Amino acid sequence: MKVILFGASGMVGQGVLRACLEDPQVTEIIAVVRRPLGRNEPKLREVVHADFVDLSPLEEDLAGADACFYTLGVSVAGRSHTEYELITYTYTVEAARVVAAGNPHLTFVYVSGEGTDSSEQGRAYWARVKGKTENTLLAMDMRAYMFRPGMIQPLHGETSGTTWYRLFYKITSPLYPLLRRVAPRYVTSTEQLGRAMIATTRLDGVGPHILPTAQINHLGT
Repeated sequence: MKVILFGASGMVGQGVLRACLEDPQVTEIIAVVRRPLGRNEPKLREVVHADFVDLSPLEEDLAGADACFYTLGVSVAGRSHTEYELITYTYTVEAARVVAAGNPHLTFVYVSGEGTDSSEQGRAYWARVKGKTENTLLAMDMRAYMFRPGMIQPLHGETSGTTWYRLFYKITSPLYPLLRRVAPRYVTSTEQLGRAMIATTRLDGVGPHILPTAQINHLGT
């Protein structure tokens, strides 16, 4: 199985990459990155590209994939609405356009988030933009699945590239065992996310297509 991975340097992307490297069904991983990851793995090939608004130059590299796992994302904090929509909506839809071209059997998994607004009418700007992104992806000719995780526990050394995220995870990490007991429907891990993404490729496009934490954990068990 050929997998395209966006966001491999991020916390979730690191977990997904690890899951793909460990899964024998995944035979090839194409990581689309702005900067080299610096990893040497037999199944992994890095494609360095700066302009995520236009991925047309990568069409040949990304053709014929069985799945695309899109984990690239940013926090709305400290960003203008224009910049946030560019990264969250424009980059994502461009990736889907290229990898799904002529490939309706492609499985495309987008990591959205708990609280995403499918109606695109709510008060929270970030939730509306993510809802718009989800709706656009679901309307495309491919097998699209939207992951809406709540709290994510980083495992196996995965870390966020955002300083205040790293601090948050460091402070809250002792609480995860308790949270998993009292609120298991809202807590997942980078490991379960990775396994769940791979599991979607075996669903043959069958729904549900919007998966909250509980369903992610079920798939990733």
